[in-house]
Amino acid sequence: MEQNKVQLFENQPIRTAWDEENEEWYFSIVDVVGVLTEQPDTDGARNYWKVTKNRLKKEGSQLVTNCNQLKMLSQDGKRRNTDVANTEQLLRIIQSIPSKKAEPFKVWLAQVGRERIEETIDPELSIERALETYARLGYPEDWINQRLQTIRARKELTDQWKAHGVEEGKEYAILTDEVTRAWSGMSTRQYKNLKGLKKENLRDNMSTLELALNMLAEATTTELTKVQNPQGLKENQKVAKEGGSVAGNARKDIEGRTGRPVITSQNAKELNGVVTDLIEGVAGMEDY
Repeated sequence: MEQNKVQLFENQPIRTAWDEENEEWYFSIVDVVGVLTEQPDTDGARNYWKVTKNRLKKEGSQLVTNCNQLKMLSQDGKRRNTDVANTEQLLRIIQSIPSKKAEPFKVWLAQVGRERIEETIDPELSIERALETYARLGYPEDWINQRLQTIRARKELTDQWKAHGVEEGKEYAILTDEVTRAWSGMSTRQYKNLKGLKKENLRDNMSTLELALNMLAEATTTELTKVQNPQGLKENQKVAKEGGSVAGNARKDIEGRTGRPVITSQNAKELNGVVTDLIEGVAGMEDY
């Protein structure tokens, strides 16, 4: 855990912690409650959260039970156990707070829920929205087209993993690491660290060439899986490494011919000159 991190919401400090292993942000609930309810001090925020927490328990909500505690730096300079929530839990808590400042989050949640239902009925809508989102964030058209191809290649690969005895979740992540390490020389986490990423999607922060090689690695792994018919995690690890190595050799060849590294530390902000801050985006809905 990275602790003692402070982020600002409307110029008010929110204590946060980043869990690198699970790629999850945790937020001090008291800090968020204090900002949303405009409490004059920490004691007021703490009392408000205590009342809300008791009410949620009486209503039978499992939310409070599922929230964790982390030691965070308090105003007196000491590290004290503090109720924290991840992003999903925090949004659910915000729904329980009657606050004008919470309304943009509620509107956003309702919009996301409506879109998910629509996409279930018509999956093509999700593709159209992905195109619109990438364009709005400033990605060039050729990059967007390449990115959609990588989504297809990824889906074909995970379908093969599923059909060959690989469990979704942790085992998918292990195999993805094998592919990534074989073509880039780094694990997925190391690659993200190079680009200064935490929760963000790695592919959304790749250059067109990086995307092309990553897709080559995954598409090759897909074809080798079909031919070699590996079963279970161990056998699929060998195939993943083999498939990634094909793209790894291509990367080395390109670097030898150009004299420049293919993998860049630049992320989406630097590659496209755009800011993709979720909080600012949600807060901006107040203008509509």
